[in-house]
Amino acid sequence: MDNWKDYRKVFFTLVSPGSLWLVVFFLIPMAFLFVLSFSEKATIDGVISATEYNYVSTFSNYMDAAGWNYLVLLWRAVLWSAIATFICLILAYPLAFGISFAPQKWRPLLLLLLILPFWINLLIRTYALMQVLRTQGLLNQFLGIFGIGPFEMLYNSGAVILGLIYCYLPFMVLPLYSTVERLDKSYLEASLDLGATQATTFWRVTLPLTMPGVITGIILVFIPCLGSFLTSDLLGGPNSWTIGNAIQNQFGSANNWPFGAALSFILMFATFLAMYARHLFALRSKGVDA
Repeated sequence: MDNWKDYRKVFFTLVSPGSLWLVVFFLIPMAFLFVLSFSEKATIDGVISATEYNYVSTFSNYMDAAGWNYLVLLWRAVLWSAIATFICLILAYPLAFGISFAPQKWRPLLLLLLILPFWINLLIRTYALMQVLRTQGLLNQFLGIFGIGPFEMLYNSGAVILGLIYCYLPFMVLPLYSTVERLDKSYLEASLDLGATQATTFWRVTLPLTMPGVITGIILVFIPCLGSFLTSDLLGGPNSWTIGNAIQNQFGSANNWPFGAALSFILMFATFLAMYARHLFALRSKGVDA
């Protein structure tokens, strides 16, 4: 048997406070939920208990979660998250370049303005967005000056996607800014000096060199969007529920934790599949067989 002294770095990493924190507050609760997803609510004296569970070791919760209604909610969450992530990427590029090429003295202020909304609770920010989008809101009042509207902008898929973009855009800008800041600008100047257009320089030079920031931003935006439920609940209403709302409902008013745990792990498996697909795409783009 190997002596632990031969692997001191590995040993001290595993027993470090960070590893213990990960085990206590992440792995153990996740393991509990995974076991709970195979249980069902216990029946005591003919009454369904609100707090007791029977561990039946069946896939009944997963079979129920694979029903058409929940697959629609899952697909809706994936579709809206993908759209919101793509739009965030489109908006984040000029913002990241604008901050990066701004005078040095202005960059801290621009970054502060970018992260300033994060100092306010998400619930308050969402209610503020509702005040902008409602029928008598600020946006309709502005359009009314030109004789346009009013429009019903709340309680539809567009409002939910706009809310996701509003909430998670900084998560795309910050890693892109970090990558652009370290980018050797001489590559861009060389491309333009050699006759490439601005568009060609972006596709052939800028985009490949900033791909690490793009991938990080996609991960940071797509995954939180996938599990978001507050935005779709307040801005989309009951007809715009996603899988996140179904999970929140099972752990809340429905008080069916086993089924909620099964839905949670299906969402987690879908996230892992999306990440693995992105990994395969990255390998293929590099010409490496998976």
